Amino acid sequence: MSDETCTVCRRALWEHEIGHQACTLCVNRTDANLVALAGPNGLYAQLPAAMMPGRSGSPGRVSGSRTAPIPPRLGPLNLSAPGGIITTLQMWAEDWATYGRGQTDWHGTLQQQLDQAVTTLRFNIHWAAQNHPAWKDFAEEVRQAKKACEASITGERECPILLACGTCGHGIPYTLTTPQRTCGTCHRVYGWVELRQLRPIAERAAA
Repeated sequence: MSDETCTVCRRALWEHEIGHQACTLCVNRTDANLVALAGPNGLYAQLPAAMMPGRSGSPGRVSGSRTAPIPPRLGPLNLSAPGGIITTLQMWAEDWATYGRGQTDWHGTLQQQLDQAVTTLRFNIHWAAQNHPAWKDFAEEVRQAKKACEASITGERECPILLACGTCGHGIPYTLTTPQRTCGTCHRVYGWVELRQLRPIAERAAA
């Protein structure tokens, strides 16, 4: 990628942006996505209510009988639990801490820990946009996190991306709520962390 092109949107950089990895618009958009996730009224805080059957934008069946209760919706549960969005943001903050940027002393509730991670990432976002080697991946994961939360809250179906299997190259559908996947061709099993390390099949084909 040319140092005169934004690594996220691929548009030409303005003169004052040359030498950076991202244009001002993409940095601001990523910052806005982080803001949308955090706080008492943010998307993450709205996920618990979205777990209840029938509380999303799609009509759902609510049990009023004495039969077994309907289980919570798994999409919002996977996003809000440890290993979901909060872990994604904490892993980025911990990575940035290895460069001397940010802190990793997580404490309090999951909401408080997410807010701490967001604060750290926002404070260092301009440094990362200029210097971090995986800035593009960070911006994309934050964008996916926001879209996944919105889809879970409204009941919309989250659109998966295709990741390239590290063994055979076959496409593996993936969203942030995917706990694990098995490649349909070589049957290799990927856990949540391993899936995040795979490259989108479109990127691999273009490389």
